[in-house]
Amino acid sequence: MSRLQRVASTTRAGWYSFLRRRTAVFFTFFFPVIIVSIFAGLVQTQPTGGGIFAEPPAYYIPGYLAVVVLFTPLSRVGSEIARHRDGSQFEKLATTPLKRWEWLLAQTLVNVVVIGLAGLLLLGLTVLVTGVSIPLSASTLLLIPFVAVGVALFCGLGALLGNFSDSQDGVIAASNAIALPLLFLSETFVTPDLLPTWFRPAMELSPLTYFSRGVRGLTYSDAAPSLVLTNLGILCVLALGFFVAGAVTVPRTD
Repeated sequence: MSRLQRVASTTRAGWYSFLRRRTAVFFTFFFPVIIVSIFAGLVQTQPTGGGIFAEPPAYYIPGYLAVVVLFTPLSRVGSEIARHRDGSQFEKLATTPLKRWEWLLAQTLVNVVVIGLAGLLLLGLTVLVTGVSIPLSASTLLLIPFVAVGVALFCGLGALLGNFSDSQDGVIAASNAIALPLLFLSETFVTPDLLPTWFRPAMELSPLTYFSRGVRGLTYSDAAPSLVLTNLGILCVLALGFFVAGAVTVPRTD
């Protein structure tokens, strides 16, 4: 079996495994509905006032997408590794030609499809609920690589969490401990001017910041193409680093 066939077979198995977990399917696609409903309501309560959620609704599109791009890969990949470890699946995988990075790549591809569909649903709901208009042009298609690369990055981080956590509960706790601060401190829902001056340079350390800036440049601020591509390039480098780190630490045995 060739490498491509191994990855394709593992991806297909991961996809069917996701579909069999009806609760996971439901909340993966219902979660965006909750997020858009809550945050859109908060934004509309103070459209011109100061403080949090005072920006126009379109400003928060990167934040909505960041929720699924950040939370879902962290918890899904981390939990998958913990589940495989608890079920002694890595010992079985060690007897096959499948390499660790191929297994993680397959998991990442499944998440790219799942989160891509959830993100599309989220964008549709955002337009429907808030009435924002997303500019449609050739550059708007860059949303696809932004989402795909962002998912790959957090799949790598999720793999690290899964390897260093001793249980699925530990994975969920670690995912939330990392994801919640990143979600609000990465130019998503909280604008930089609302944060202390001394803290703002720390936002550059968050990979989600580059996702937010790039997506906002495509959907809201009409940023220069060079700026959008710079953020995408930084995101790609970070995604590669996290993916390699996650693949290296995937267990060979349980």
